[in-house]
Amino acid sequence: MCGFRAALFRSIYYHMTQYEDFVGLIQKAITDHWDRDALTDYEGATLQYKDVARKIEKLHILFENAGIGQGDKIAICGRNCAHWAVAFLATMTYGAVPVPILHEFKAPQIHNIVNHSEARLLFVGEVIGRNITPAEMPALEGIINTCDFSLLDCRSQQLFDAREHLNAYYGEKYPKYFRKEHVHYHLQPDGEQLALINYTSGTTSKSKGVLIPYRALWSNCRFAIATLGPNLVPGNEVISILPMAHLYGFMFEFLGGCHIYYLNRMPTPRIIIDAFSKIKPMVVVSVPLIFEKVIRKNVLPKLQTPTMRALMKLPYVSHKIGDKVREHLMNAFGGNFYEVVIGGAAFNSDIEKFLLKIGFKFTVGYGATECAPIITYANYDEIKPGSCGKAAPRMEIRIDSDDPEHTVGEILVRGANVMLGYFKNPEATAATLDADGWYHTGDLGVIDRDGYLYIRGRSKNMLLASNGQNIYPEEIEDKLNTLPYVSESIVIQKGEKLYALVHPDFDGARRNGLDREALEAQMEQNRKDLNAQINNYEQIVAFRIYDEEFEKTPKKSIKRFLYADAEV
Repeated sequence: MCGFRAALFRSIYYHMTQYEDFVGLIQKAITDHWDRDALTDYEGATLQYKDVARKIEKLHILFENAGIGQGDKIAICGRNCAHWAVAFLATMTYGAVPVPILHEFKAPQIHNIVNHSEARLLFVGEVIGRNITPAEMPALEGIINTCDFSLLDCRSQQLFDAREHLNAYYGEKYPKYFRKEHVHYHLQPDGEQLALINYTSGTTSKSKGVLIPYRALWSNCRFAIATLGPNLVPGNEVISILPMAHLYGFMFEFLGGCHIYYLNRMPTPRIIIDAFSKIKPMVVVSVPLIFEKVIRKNVLPKLQTPTMRALMKLPYVSHKIGDKVREHLMNAFGGNFYEVVIGGAAFNSDIEKFLLKIGFKFTVGYGATECAPIITYANYDEIKPGSCGKAAPRMEIRIDSDDPEHTVGEILVRGANVMLGYFKNPEATAATLDADGWYHTGDLGVIDRDGYLYIRGRSKNMLLASNGQNIYPEEIEDKLNTLPYVSESIVIQKGEKLYALVHPDFDGARRNGLDREALEAQMEQNRKDLNAQINNYEQIVAFRIYDEEFEKTPKKSIKRFLYADAEV
């Protein structure tokens, strides 16, 4: 990042609040909550904060004796687990730069990120360890198994010796016992210093290495603790659903002294409901797809019988049913939470309206990897339908439009959460961060007079009708996805015509006796029903059924660019 831009951030934002050293907050969390439970692998072992501290210390000794220096890159890739968190915390508190990699990435993408980031070490889970090819990452000095921190691959004698004699080195340094007064980490008083490199999910293109400074992590966590603080009392229990590489929930939960559970398996609706009923977390953070699956599988089928549909039309009865549905849904998420925070992708508008109608405590936020990630938020009792809240503290929003309240424009954001730029990609940095510090999100939206943001879609996804009208495919898909047996969809443009690619709910169709021909007939009826709801210039002329789910990013957003040239 150029000196001018760094100075700009300091001058604009540091007068708002005094920056606290972020690594110092980690150190304080560990010593303050020394005897509390910290990290648990669901249905597995638990680490207390003091156990985390001892494991961090051992990894610090390993790094030091292996010749790893402050500022060196260390990549981490694997499913959510306590040792993933330990590896990340050890890297950051040592003064090295963690490079979290989403475990859903394919092996070639993992290889590319490790190489591009210039990582010297790579921590991996067992599944990733079996799938990657070490020879494709020639600069790596070693690959470490997160399960037991053993060496899976080693090309450095210094690293081999450090791991071989690690327990002896630890015993020599702490001959009696490792205590909380021994916890002294490499502090980062400069908020502009690089904290980590987080690679984007690749919704519209290849992943880019986002340079996240310490001020962005500090600002995000301070916001969460200030907002959710009364519900993050030390010792409270939370469940980590989102991939650890996104970091956000893990960081503020750990700093708050919470007890974090990790779902090591794929979070299906059944596993989620089982875990939530046992743990009863205080806060739920989820992407829309996971949350919507729970509702579609456990709530909507009970409301779609002819009897229930009739009862829901009666004002007094529908109110009572809504109360019962709200109670049922709250119990599905443990029944003890303050609110459900949804973000990471677009939320289905019909499900949102349904949740508002029954008084369910939820909120929809907006963020980006480039903002680590928070941009907007509103508490559940302050949300407006269709919006994703207002600018978070230390952030500001501008719509690139002559009439931001009524005319859609690109969403620009500026503030303490914004990245430094993209690693080794000055062209992308210059195209995304302007000279005044505004981050150009690539998203489109409007903002009302109260400051609430409404997202209309991605600028790269916007289509142009023959009459010059802008078409936002996400808005059409949102309607299409509520029609019978539609699981997910993509609207694409060929010439002047629009087509729908649809992945149906095959299980639901089979349960109701629909064969392939009947399902295709239903999709054609859906097309006609959809066209009756939308503008003439948005009409869908045909559809194509996809037997497999669309390929997605780890945040469960469809990789639209893969289907732009699909045959229809």
